[in-house]
Amino acid sequence: MLRKVVGASAGEAHTLALTGDGSVFSWGRGTFGRLGTGKDSDELSPVRVSFAEGRGEPKFVEVAAGAYHSLALQDDGSVWSWGYNIYGQLGHNVEKSAAPTLIEEFKELGAPNSLSREPNAIHETTTLKVSSIKAGGMMSLAIDNLGALWMWGYCPQPSSTEKEEEFSLISSSSPLPVWDFHGHTVVKVACGNEHVVACVSPGENFHSGDLLCYSWGNNSHGQLGLGDRKPRARPQVISTFEEDSPWAIYEIACGAFHTAILTNKKSYDQAIESRCWTFGLGENGQLGHGTVTSASRPEPVSGLPHETFLISLDCGLFHTSVVSACGDVWSWGMEKGFGLFPGAIDSGGDALTPIRVRCGETPDGLFPVPVQVACGAAHTVLVADDGRKLWAWGRGRSGVLGRGQIADSFVPAPLTWPQSEANSDKEVERRNFESKASSHPSGGMSVETAVHLSDQSRLPPEKLRRLMEQYAAVLHFSVFRKPLDERSLPQSLHDSGVFDVRQELENMLAAADGGELARLQVFYEGMLSAVKEKIMKRRIKDAVEEYILAHSPGRKP
Repeated sequence: MLRKVVGASAGEAHTLALTGDGSVFSWGRGTFGRLGTGKDSDELSPVRVSFAEGRGEPKFVEVAAGAYHSLALQDDGSVWSWGYNIYGQLGHNVEKSAAPTLIEEFKELGAPNSLSREPNAIHETTTLKVSSIKAGGMMSLAIDNLGALWMWGYCPQPSSTEKEEEFSLISSSSPLPVWDFHGHTVVKVACGNEHVVACVSPGENFHSGDLLCYSWGNNSHGQLGLGDRKPRARPQVISTFEEDSPWAIYEIACGAFHTAILTNKKSYDQAIESRCWTFGLGENGQLGHGTVTSASRPEPVSGLPHETFLISLDCGLFHTSVVSACGDVWSWGMEKGFGLFPGAIDSGGDALTPIRVRCGETPDGLFPVPVQVACGAAHTVLVADDGRKLWAWGRGRSGVLGRGQIADSFVPAPLTWPQSEANSDKEVERRNFESKASSHPSGGMSVETAVHLSDQSRLPPEKLRRLMEQYAAVLHFSVFRKPLDERSLPQSLHDSGVFDVRQELENMLAAADGGELARLQVFYEGMLSAVKEKIMKRRIKDAVEEYILAHSPGRKP
């Protein structure tokens, strides 16, 4: 059987994949050692990355690919890096590294609450642990387990002059804290060549659905979404998604000079609706707005159907791709959304609006059980079939499509994946999911669950049924990371058209493992925060807490 893939990330011409047993695989261009194989040669098919450590092979929970470098997050909160390092993006003082190396400096930084601007501040000795990583063009970012953001490599930083603080890009091999978010929780972060976008809690603690979106760095094409093209030395809130906005952010991505954001409606009175917004450089159609004009404020991509729920988003250098929960994939941008350079194919030009990418193995063109999409400079990789299969398309040189050859592919083609043992270790996979979900402030995919339960009685019966079916589908995906099959709709919906929250929570808790319980907790917190009527809020809280206590380890009879 194939190894189950739980995450992927694409660089300029290489791809990383994380499997459920905590292994890291890489393939594509090997220049600068970006594949982590100990050499600079290309790999035409996925190969396992070896991590030298005295106490055995470490287990990993996340991977991130920059343009020419790679990062991997270990389950104990430590970070490994390899590849190109001219700007210090590996966190080491070397020109490059062809083999993974532990970033030792994180061990010396201490807990983020011990950091202070004061020179004589007393520092605690608690080891800093990272819970999420991201890599951009020539920079690296990390969110620690307390929600603080760190940056290293070629990073946007304020530069003080006699008159004012100006934007600049500096090289640093040491992780630097972003002080502007001190006292807040950074939940998600993305970066392009010279700009950064972060989702941050308004207060100290994160509650699902209340995120603010900040951006800073170079803004020559409006990629910060602030309504102008002036660079920012420090993070500034994107006003489109302020607290009074009807949209809640749950995913962000950056191309070289453009940004994309996924949101969903905070109110589900009519239907569960998600939307993709883009801004920044648009000359290759990468914004999907039907023009080659750049945009300095977020604008929705109108070519996507509103009735679908988008679960994954990524940006290449000059193209963008999204995936829906039901298995639809859309792409737009340079050379019909492939990201290929002009003249690479006789495509008739750039895709200015979304083009549906079809799966040739299914009658309806849908990809089965989609997980994630990852975009490189000129290739796209899709993890689907619940992680059991990967498809790739675009430029094939250097083996970046992972098919054992260097030919381009203008339709999705399955990867040549190495075989694993007949029986994978499901317990190790479960622990990796649990570690990832419990250590990250978002607990996995953020899905706003603002269903106004107290207003349901005013909806017509048929509309209420459709609403609750959608609600059940989003709940199921948030917890189990797979769409809800029609045959698996809760029995309470089949019988009466009413979603029995109490009974379904009991069923889910009984079936869920540790990682799924963590995601369920995040979903529950968001749902509870959206209910305005106090008695209903209290009833939901009491019911859920009763079942959580009933299934808690070590509960006394």
